[in-house]
Amino acid sequence: MLSRVAESLYWMSRYIERAEDITRILTVNFHALLDTRLEDLKRGWQPLIEITGDQALFAQHYPEYTAQTVSEFLLWHPANPNAVIACITRARENARSVREQISSEMWEHINRLYFLVRGVNRAGVLRGPHEFFSQVRDGSQAFQGVTDATMPHGEAWQFIQLGKFLERAEKTCRILDVKYATLNTLREGTPEASLQLIAMLKSCSAFEAFRKESALQLQAGPVAHYLLLSPIFPRAVLFCLKRCQHAATAISSATLGENSRPDGAAALSLRTLGRTCSELEYLDIEDVLDARMHPFLTHLLRQINQIGDEITRAYFNAQIIQPSPRRQQAQQQQ
Repeated sequence: MLSRVAESLYWMSRYIERAEDITRILTVNFHALLDTRLEDLKRGWQPLIEITGDQALFAQHYPEYTAQTVSEFLLWHPANPNAVIACITRARENARSVREQISSEMWEHINRLYFLVRGVNRAGVLRGPHEFFSQVRDGSQAFQGVTDATMPHGEAWQFIQLGKFLERAEKTCRILDVKYATLNTLREGTPEASLQLIAMLKSCSAFEAFRKESALQLQAGPVAHYLLLSPIFPRAVLFCLKRCQHAATAISSATLGENSRPDGAAALSLRTLGRTCSELEYLDIEDVLDARMHPFLTHLLRQINQIGDEITRAYFNAQIIQPSPRRQQAQQQQ
């Protein structure tokens, strides 16, 4: 497979997943703030910008954190490269450049989603955003389902999986990091702490799945354990990185042959993935709770970004990677 094709498939998948993640956290925040005191509304919107890591960029364009400013910035602000409309546009452009590799159903779905976000009544969305958020979420999930159902599960499909699950792992880490910091300021067992835990779970589409595990209590430890270490929940960090490991192994086998050993950046990415998965599998959640959670998640995010850089060097077109914590989002956009 051409490096250009692999890179387009990878980023197409990452951008679709990113757009869905952003609309989900916006939806959860709108619902969570219905019962919030007026003086807490500003604090309620600022964490969404912290999750995306774009605080400095936001401050250049808006003086304060409100429902309107945060929504505009995350949905369609032209200066925000992580805005939903930018993600969907870039996903479509990547898909267009590899039309011969994807199914016609995939192209129809991503095209439909693109025209939805481009033609939306922005003033109407700001007045009542929930229908639009649902349409973006449903469109993204439908695209992923159509991809699994209509595309051969070969090398091209593995690059799509690699992008999707690496993006999910990063976003779950960021959500947990920001939400847990707020939770740490509250006394466990209070209504406020319970609301924060519910919002954290819903931001990862994990609330119903968590509650169906009858032995789990709505407390910080079990929730953090579930979002980090669940081997069966599809947005848990360990689950996502295991899927990345499986995809990277399949790509390496397809590229070099089943009996060959990868070398260079490909071997390095597999080693980093394996080491990170092993660290998570043997992690005792009690060792990283409370004040230790932020340093642990910072380290984990650094490892996830390192994996992305190593994948880029191993399989994609040679390019300079900027030395920035969010360098992956500034890479080539086809």
